[in-house]
Amino acid sequence: MRLARPLLALGLLAASLPAPAQGPTLAEPLGEQCVEPTQVMRERHWQFLMHQRDETVHRGIRTTRHSLRQCLECHVRPDAQGRYPRSSDERHFCTTCHVYAAVKVDCFECHADRPQDAYGRAPSPARLTLDDLARGRP
Repeated sequence: MRLARPLLALGLLAASLPAPAQGPTLAEPLGEQCVEPTQVMRERHWQFLMHQRDETVHRGIRTTRHSLRQCLECHVRPDAQGRYPRSSDERHFCTTCHVYAAVKVDCFECHADRPQDAYGRAPSPARLTLDDLARGRP
């Protein structure tokens, strides 16, 4: 009996606590398989992106394996109306997790935040000219 009351109190306390967080809900990617296992990407994607940046910017080596553009092509999906979420929208693939983890995303201050299809034309948004911007193109 001495143990019954504390166990009951502990049980009531445990029942009143929120369930453990399951993490954000993400849309299924378009590709068949990611370039790395899911858990590796969750833990180390930023390292892959930084390494890719260094290889491209400092050494002139361009590959697609860990490129931000390739991530966007598979993971940023249009909504029911066919509109792609911007990085400022919590439905954006990257933003969904970064809001959950309370980590700021600054990639899209310079880089495109949507796949090429979202722009409906050939030139990459990262390579827009001043003329493009003057004409009001995205």
